[in-house]
Amino acid sequence: MIIKGALPATLLRYKIATLALRAAPLTLAITMPIQSAEAYTSERRTSDEPTVAACIARSTGGRSWLERTLWGLRDQEGGWVGAEVANSDGSHDLGPLQVNSWWVSRLATVTGRSKAHVRHWLKQDACFNVEAARWIFLSGLKASGDYWTAIGIYHSPTRWRQRRYTASVVNHLRQRFGPQIFHATLGKPVRQSLLPARCEGKEKCGN
Repeated sequence: MIIKGALPATLLRYKIATLALRAAPLTLAITMPIQSAEAYTSERRTSDEPTVAACIARSTGGRSWLERTLWGLRDQEGGWVGAEVANSDGSHDLGPLQVNSWWVSRLATVTGRSKAHVRHWLKQDACFNVEAARWIFLSGLKASGDYWTAIGIYHSPTRWRQRRYTASVVNHLRQRFGPQIFHATLGKPVRQSLLPARCEGKEKCGN
């Protein structure tokens, strides 16, 4: 009776152990691709960095405030050449500076090229992606007249999302350039440190 009573418990332990062994490969199969994808993404960002740096330098034409701004956006977005990251609203963030696909139509109009070409270039051409990011930021700056609002507009038209995004970009700017970026020589705030004295018209805004 003792043996008969012990047998089901032994079988139960055996079944649990068997199921655990069977589940282990499945767990590995699920987790390994995710880890590999993360490693791949990090590797791509690192390998793309020299190209992105050259594109930013060329796009900003020696204007240090604009170059630092694009680096802040780049560090915040963390994309890579070929990136196409899906969003919950059905749009995609494309390329190194993760330009949202919502801009494809407007960029196609501005450049006179097809939407398909623009989308492909945003994904695959680092310099086109940087130029697009620059145009989006400067358009927001021209429309709002405010540096931090333009940073937020790059991310979203919604104010609370803009504020959250801007706070994160501030952290990235501090990490890359140090806290001194937020003070000009005379202790003025970041807006006057990063921007020219005034930003009026296409020439001074950099369009």
